[in-house]
Amino acid sequence: MLSNSDLIELTEFRRALHRRPELSGAEGETAHTIAAALRALSATRVLTGIGGHGVAAVFDSGAPGPTVLFRAELDALPIAETSGAAWASAIPGNGHLCGHDGHMAMLLGLGRLISRRPPKTGRIVLLFQPAEEIGSGARAVINDPAFTAIAPDYAFAIHNLPGLPLVHVGLRAGLMNCASVGLAIQLTGKTAHAATPETGISPGPALARLIAALPDLGPGGALDDSFRLLTVTHAQLGEATFGVAPGAAMLHVTLRSAQDATLADLEARTRAMAAQEAAHDGLMLRIKTCEPFAATINDAQAVMLARAALDRLQVPHSEDGVPMHASEDFGLFGHGAKSAMLCLGAGQSHPALHNPDYDFPDDLIAIGPKIFAQIARDILG
Repeated sequence: MLSNSDLIELTEFRRALHRRPELSGAEGETAHTIAAALRALSATRVLTGIGGHGVAAVFDSGAPGPTVLFRAELDALPIAETSGAAWASAIPGNGHLCGHDGHMAMLLGLGRLISRRPPKTGRIVLLFQPAEEIGSGARAVINDPAFTAIAPDYAFAIHNLPGLPLVHVGLRAGLMNCASVGLAIQLTGKTAHAATPETGISPGPALARLIAALPDLGPGGALDDSFRLLTVTHAQLGEATFGVAPGAAMLHVTLRSAQDATLADLEARTRAMAAQEAAHDGLMLRIKTCEPFAATINDAQAVMLARAALDRLQVPHSEDGVPMHASEDFGLFGHGAKSAMLCLGAGQSHPALHNPDYDFPDDLIAIGPKIFAQIARDILG
């Protein structure tokens, strides 16, 4: 069990991380801080530079048994914070507004518990993942040769969730977070003087048709296996001027579905429609893929283990609040391990994730490590 001094130190550590948020792919200072804290826990090994700035601590019992991985995230968001907290971000325009600072503190709390009561069998891996917010971190970590040595049999993660009662856990087998991808659709024609627009090739009509028609490919609806949603998030036509007819346009869309295969089909249909409209008007087309997230699908056995741990700790849990339309860069860990994502309630009236006034509830720092430690003990002894 974490002591009061542990919780005071972990809270201060969390707030120090909160003051120095680093964006996806640029988490060098955060990674260095985490690695130093892990080395102080006498882990068997501390690995750095995994998939970019990823850090992992291995606690090896030396006895045969499964490898159980617990994950937190390193990165922050390019959103200015307005929480007004004394520990608010000191980096203009950046903020830990998804709670990754709290997730890191919880995982370090788990490290303290493990260092005092090592596993009897197998290994425990604490992974601090980079670039979660842009959907590239998990793939980079898994594709890193260093990950082979710590590849888990089980993988677990906790994400705080405003809207759920404080400390209440949302959990289910099957879909937890949707797959998603962003497409940046660039249409290029030819500019002209505004007095003679017929001498150019405007992408305006094609842009208008795509804005109107693309959402029909993903109308949303019930979050079941057939769910697919296409959201237009940004559009730009030409320059902000009165003298030039436009020659370029940009359209950003986010595609979302309950299954990776459904997302692939939705993306293929979106690309085909964009190609058709561009060809109709004689436009050049370029499409860039951004922020790809696999669906997070909870394994039934991993969920059973998590529920048993929650019951032992008398932590309330249900399927409230899940599955979520939002994506999470944890799903790929489930392709090679039995995995489960748990959503830990941050309070029913707490500011939403990614809101400028959001701040991680420090009260969760005590419960997260206990949940993880109980799961680890139940699997490894």
